Amino acid sequence: MAPADLCGASDLARLPVTTKDQLLALQRAHPPFGGFLAADTHDIRRIFVSPGPIYEPELSSDVTGRGFAQVFNQAGVGPGDRVLNTWSYHLVPAGLLLDQGIASTGATIIPCGPGGAEQQAQLILELDITCICASTSFFITLIETLERMGYQLPRDWRVKNAMLGGEMGNWMDKRRDLEQRYAINTFSAYATGDFGLIGYEEDGLEGYRIHPERLVQVCDPVSGEPLPVGSTGEIVVTTLESGWPLVRFGTGDVAQALSQTEDGLVDRIGLLQGRVGQGIKVREVFVYPRNIEDLLSRVPEINRAQLVVETLGHRETMTLRAELKPKGTPANVEANLVDAFKQVTRLKLDNIEWLEVGQLAEGDPTLVDRKHAQA
Repeated sequence: MAPADLCGASDLARLPVTTKDQLLALQRAHPPFGGFLAADTHDIRRIFVSPGPIYEPELSSDVTGRGFAQVFNQAGVGPGDRVLNTWSYHLVPAGLLLDQGIASTGATIIPCGPGGAEQQAQLILELDITCICASTSFFITLIETLERMGYQLPRDWRVKNAMLGGEMGNWMDKRRDLEQRYAINTFSAYATGDFGLIGYEEDGLEGYRIHPERLVQVCDPVSGEPLPVGSTGEIVVTTLESGWPLVRFGTGDVAQALSQTEDGLVDRIGLLQGRVGQGIKVREVFVYPRNIEDLLSRVPEINRAQLVVETLGHRETMTLRAELKPKGTPANVEANLVDAFKQVTRLKLDNIEWLEVGQLAEGDPTLVDRKHAQA
């Protein structure tokens, strides 16, 4: 297949998906970039080293931090803002790409990297920080550190924005709680070391809008075939970015396609559901740990849950083993639980097994696949 044969999304889907493992193998065989570099080596500003290790060049022509300027512009960050960046500046792309995206808006950057919560908490006050970039857990650590030091928030700080890293579980509710308690706006983005920014948030819309320079498909993790809107699969990205073009590259991340353009490319995805390999295919639909976590957020009477997939004759069946909180009763919860399960998975639940508190331990798997054991 020649480049001239690629005229649209349907043609793109004819190409195989390249995995991170394949990129790693190609870089080992043809160091350091595996034959993917499409620029003169003198044009390389930095070489990032992601786990693997995988080498990712940053070119001198990049003035937006691989698209991160879009994230901060969208959030209203600009001249007059002082941004505390707690993401790592060591080897991996995160800290420096955010740094460049922030700088392009005209804001001032305090390049801290991770760790040192007490020192960073003090900087928030003494430097009149207005925006913090951090993982959600480290952002909460900074808040707790300031409160232990005796400060009253939000009265004693000037923070109005926080760019937070995503988490599994009831992350959006956690963000809404932080916004209400501390009088801030939170925002996020979907990015990888290979591409930089892939998607960013828009006010009032679920999930992430795809950056215009990324061509995204949500694909079946096994066949690589693009899936329709509403389906959950692997995020596969193509970029024709000068110098470092990746075509049909599998990120390994799993999400739902929420909407697409007329040519069939995805232009908005939902929150990440997990990683390829974490899901179980049931009746031609993949179920991921994130689905069960979303279920718990919709049915607060349940403390923990585990989905068991089995084969009964020629049919795959699903049993949800659910642990009720002390005041919950099956009669009051069951109908809502069945409906919520269908909403988050698009599948009908077969059975519910009610458990006593403590029957599911903290480390027990969320998904249990017994199909092959019964074959």
